Amino acid sequence: MTLLLLIATVAVSLWAFQNPNIFQALKHSPIAEKRNGEYYRLVTSAFLHGDFIHLFLNMFVLYEFGRYVEEYFIWQISPGFGKLIFLIVYLLMGIVGDLPTFLKHGENPYFSSVGASGAVSGIVFMYIILNPWAMLGLFAVIPIPAILFGVLYLWYSSWAGKNSHDMIDHDAHFYGAVAGVCILIGLKPGLIPVFFTNLIEGFPF
Repeated sequence: MTLLLLIATVAVSLWAFQNPNIFQALKHSPIAEKRNGEYYRLVTSAFLHGDFIHLFLNMFVLYEFGRYVEEYFIWQISPGFGKLIFLIVYLLMGIVGDLPTFLKHGENPYFSSVGASGAVSGIVFMYIILNPWAMLGLFAVIPIPAILFGVLYLWYSSWAGKNSHDMIDHDAHFYGAVAGVCILIGLKPGLIPVFFTNLIEGFPF
């Protein structure tokens, strides 16, 4: 399923790169969603990207972490329906990531966003809950414990969502990540004590 999501996202993004009308029709646009009822954009926007770098980064992260999380869904959540549940959860995290800007910019004709970052952030944070002391690459090069990376990511995304004007939907990053944690724990409540046990036992000092 991870590979299928990756292929679908690349295909739709490349299609939209060549067709501005498709890009405009599928992007997250709160005013169009609210006034015209085009709520499908909350889903389709996750399959669009602003440029090749944006697309590559999101798909690289999805491939690296999505395979692990998908396997967890298959073996620990539902052996029969793990792949389907993974797909539904991925789409749901993308929607949740867009909801804050839907509420915030519902009357703003100038705001729009694209990208799988909300859903991908949720996938990464599921991995962090399952492996809090795994080493991740900050800026892709600096090794840092996953739990510390998660804390810094949430702090920065929250701060940037309120203060930054860099045209990046930081709210989607933050709420997609939070959605990932909440959904995983909702599906597997027993992870809460396991997470804290791993956190304490794996503490390096």
